[in-house]
Amino acid sequence: MMDILWQLIVPVILLQLILVVIALVSLARAEAETVRGSKLLWVIIILFGNIIGSIVYFVAGRKDYGA
Repeated sequence: MMDILWQLIVPVILLQLILVVIALVSLARAEAETVRGSKLLWVIIILFGNIIGSIVYFVAGRKDYGA
């Protein structure tokens, strides 16, 4: 039987869940004009892209707010 290194896997899973929740909350609060593309498409990318999908949303999915 394989020995699973839970002390390495659990932090990655927690990071993934936290990023997904933050990305979905950010997307839900964002106005449609401040998101590049369809919100539905971003939900799919965030949910099925795992960690990479959330990061891609934060990098490419949101328009610059003009700080």
